[in-house]
Amino acid sequence: MKMIRYNIKSIAACIGGLMLCSACTKLDENLYDRITSENFLQTKDDVIRDFLRSFEHGYWSIQGNGLFYAQELPTDELMTPNREGDWFDGGVYQRLHYHTWTTQDGYTSGMWTALYQGISLATNSLQDIEAVDPARVGITDAEKADFVAELKTHRAWFNLRAFDLYRNIPIVTEVKGQTLTPPQSTPQEVFDFIEKELLEAIPGLPTRQDLGETGIGRWTKAGAAALLMRLYLNASVYIGQDKYTECAAVCQDIIDGKYGQYALESTWYKPFDYDNARSAEVIFGFPGTLAQTHWQYTGDMYFWMAPHQAQNFFGFTDFGGMNTRFALQPGRDVDSVEYAFALGKPFIKFQRYADDYRLKKYKNLGNSMREGMFLYGYLPYYENPSQLVKSNRGYTIFARDQVGLFRDLPPGEVLQDKESNMNHADDNSGIWPAKYPIYPSGDPNTIASAYAEIRLAEVYYSLAECKYRAGDKAGASILLNAVRQRNYPAGSASLYTTDGSELSDQEMIDEWGREFLVEGRRRTDLIRWGVFNTGTWWDKQPDADDHTKIYPIGRDILNTSPQLVQNPGY
Repeated sequence: MKMIRYNIKSIAACIGGLMLCSACTKLDENLYDRITSENFLQTKDDVIRDFLRSFEHGYWSIQGNGLFYAQELPTDELMTPNREGDWFDGGVYQRLHYHTWTTQDGYTSGMWTALYQGISLATNSLQDIEAVDPARVGITDAEKADFVAELKTHRAWFNLRAFDLYRNIPIVTEVKGQTLTPPQSTPQEVFDFIEKELLEAIPGLPTRQDLGETGIGRWTKAGAAALLMRLYLNASVYIGQDKYTECAAVCQDIIDGKYGQYALESTWYKPFDYDNARSAEVIFGFPGTLAQTHWQYTGDMYFWMAPHQAQNFFGFTDFGGMNTRFALQPGRDVDSVEYAFALGKPFIKFQRYADDYRLKKYKNLGNSMREGMFLYGYLPYYENPSQLVKSNRGYTIFARDQVGLFRDLPPGEVLQDKESNMNHADDNSGIWPAKYPIYPSGDPNTIASAYAEIRLAEVYYSLAECKYRAGDKAGASILLNAVRQRNYPAGSASLYTTDGSELSDQEMIDEWGREFLVEGRRRTDLIRWGVFNTGTWWDKQPDADDHTKIYPIGRDILNTSPQLVQNPGY
């Protein structure tokens, strides 16, 4: 089958240009006709523009309206503490940390809005294209089938995320002429709908090889199959039914190349680097460039995951100042004693395997190269290493795996104030991860990484979990090591033994956290492993019950439709 080869990045730029040109249109002309959904699609370019409408929104939605931090801040991974008055923000981040959110917290409405905007955009385009006569607009039947299959998959991606967050959601299959949101469906109905959409879409989707290098941002057979994998992996949470056998079968098919050829990268950083749009490991992602779209490089995600003035450490000043919004939760108290709880302590979990390449302090090496994944200790300026990054409060930053009011206290000295909690932090508190590179201003590849939404590594880890749950630790070990080996020197003792004897529930939870650190999935993983509500981590005790496994439907959303019913417990 001949597949379409359109570069989403260039077409999106074209659409932006057309929107700018519309500002030059005369406003006093007589209009003799109108554009409606029936006559809007006149040419192939019209169809392409309609097809792409929901994709840019999809990229924005990885971080917009709280969709990133609602998956990270309620977990044992990231924190946004009150740093001497900064980031208290009415207690919103503390309520996330303590699982005490309310329907008045803006993100409880914002996430719903963002995802249903995506569902509505995809559905509107789907209705347009399903109704079009291919011959009239100059596309082939195969191209139309591809557009339809990709839009169904894209809509399934939005639906799956809404399902994960809220569980009791409406199924939207048409938007034209509709004035009210449909009533909520049961979790089983939503599960069945998403599964059906994906199974029906897969045969009509291209493979990665069909699309070639223009394929980033396009849904493929493997991308849709990976969404099925996510659905099945979490089925016990979503519908109370174990679907690990089905999940394992899909994973194995992806690894075996049934849905196209993919391969794990040989280094930990390649799936995130400036050329990852062509990575054989990235199954689905969104293209990014400094000059155009780069949503993961924003204050809602990775750009505000660093100390004040860290832009000078990276040597990247095009976006202005960085900020302390997100950091790793601490593994040690103010006296450097490791906490006793098993969950959390993300940096210590990396240190358990001391030869991990990712443990190096982040450093730009020049020529679009870097090493290390964490910011800690003193941080010298990129252009002037004799100058150290300072807090906006004037003291020199010494980032540490602790939370407290250290201020100017030199490393190694005893802090008299022993308090360590969400309301008692300074700008030294916490280690900062830098998973996507931030190359210096002027580097031709700075802020050029695509966002890797689905990686082949996730398929290996999902299959490993299925095998582990089935009692096959040896099989799980082989799969995990296939990915992990790139994190350590050859022959490292950090690799699991062939019998997988080191694997336990806690080690599996920890390993998911290491490989997918700050990739916006930690909440889902903790819930699947049954510890999201029962677990203890830094400044967080177990919940009284488990109703917070799903978010409430925000007050603003409930007020828009009399058909919506609030989730239990709220």
